[in-house]
Amino acid sequence: MSFDERTPVLVGVGAVAQRLEDPSDAVEAVGLMAEALRGAADDAGAGELIGRLDQVRVTKGTWGYSDPARWVADAVGASQARSFLADVGILQTAVMGDAAAAIASGSADVVAVVGGEAKYRGLRASIAGVDAPDTDQGGAEPDDFVTPHGMIISRAEIDTGLVMATHHYAMIENARRFADEQTIDEHRDEVAGLWSRFAQVAASNPDAWFRDGLDAAAIATPENGNRMLAWPYTKWHNSQWNVDQAAALIFCSAGTARALGIDSDLWVFPWAAAESNHMVPVTERPELHRSPGFAHAGRALSGHLGMAPSDADHVDLYSCFPIAVRTQALELGLDLERDLTVTGGMTWAGGPLNNYVIQSAVKLAQVLRADPGSTGLLTSISGMITKQGASVWSTEPPAQPFANIDVTDAVAADLQPQPYRTGDNEQAEVVSYTVIWGREGPERAVAIGEFPDGARTLLVSTAPAVMAAAVAGEFCGRGIIARADGSFTPTD
Repeated sequence: MSFDERTPVLVGVGAVAQRLEDPSDAVEAVGLMAEALRGAADDAGAGELIGRLDQVRVTKGTWGYSDPARWVADAVGASQARSFLADVGILQTAVMGDAAAAIASGSADVVAVVGGEAKYRGLRASIAGVDAPDTDQGGAEPDDFVTPHGMIISRAEIDTGLVMATHHYAMIENARRFADEQTIDEHRDEVAGLWSRFAQVAASNPDAWFRDGLDAAAIATPENGNRMLAWPYTKWHNSQWNVDQAAALIFCSAGTARALGIDSDLWVFPWAAAESNHMVPVTERPELHRSPGFAHAGRALSGHLGMAPSDADHVDLYSCFPIAVRTQALELGLDLERDLTVTGGMTWAGGPLNNYVIQSAVKLAQVLRADPGSTGLLTSISGMITKQGASVWSTEPPAQPFANIDVTDAVAADLQPQPYRTGDNEQAEVVSYTVIWGREGPERAVAIGEFPDGARTLLVSTAPAVMAAAVAGEFCGRGIIARADGSFTPTD
């Protein structure tokens, strides 16, 4: 098949990890990123790609580097490259999509997308009581800094202490159980079974951080260190971010790949990407268990490619929590019984903040190369399923030119936030809830209530009897009284 010389193609992938008990022996995050980028150039069999880099795009992590792309570019001998930093809140698929779009438009010819974390190094340093400092770049600024607009969580959520991702995703999970009319036990078993299947994939992935392959019972049961965090989620339902992992992707134009003699068996084409950046806080979503953003992204990809995302041969869904996977599967038409990860997911393969999708893109590219002509679906989430991204890839060139599709406006038209207000001894109905645990046990129940006029409110109870009832039986749909002080009591 003939195709335009400006067609973007992924030609090199690299991933590295370290797990050293002595933090003084461990490389910091930017060092891991540089190593991954060198590995990507080696993977392409074209070391000269480094000298031709026009851009190095880095996704921001937990570290404090001010211009990590410049550090990485200089470290690998690509000082000519323009440095980009994508802040937390920018979809990782969007960073890849923008790289491909820059190549397709001719504004760049060779682009690297890089990310990495060294939180395990930091954890070991904390345990040992020693310093493991990151490089101080002296206030250097990237050539381009891409930042999100708006807040992922609302002021009311912050004021209520609902700030951890675990809390929000547990709320969404409980809303899904109620919508599916499942019992507590049915839901527990389904979620644990899904996560156990992810664990089995990680067990056969040599790059996975945890390869124990835990079974469903071990995941669901809060014992042996698997403590409850936010009901119904235990530790082993959560993304694990204390990892030292980095990954890099090198994109270039098909013309450049051909001119450099890069083996076409290594080429992986991004066919299309779609994203929504419309943000509605969890508390104000009309249906907590739905995601119009993924539904619109799926339809946009189908319309451009003539294939449904669910028809992809290989899939890696963003997997910070089970409900993230379950929501994407619902909106994209994927069977929950099929393989939904190529890595094992963010609990088991490792969940470096704001970098997992680059890690999974490396693995997906390897899977696609091993299965020539197959297609792959890669997704991304920012926030609390707040922003949504999806992309389709193949070793075959696309029938249509690469498209970077923004469905934000269409999603905004469909997803209007519910009004929010406080109550004054008013009756409301529980839309969803969770019970938040501390080290010593349950600390507070948090509920999203809906008043008869449709307005939402966020309420808390620290009453032991209320917390016990909330985990013993279904609390969604129950009547509560919203007190003026922000607390609630059940009506029955």
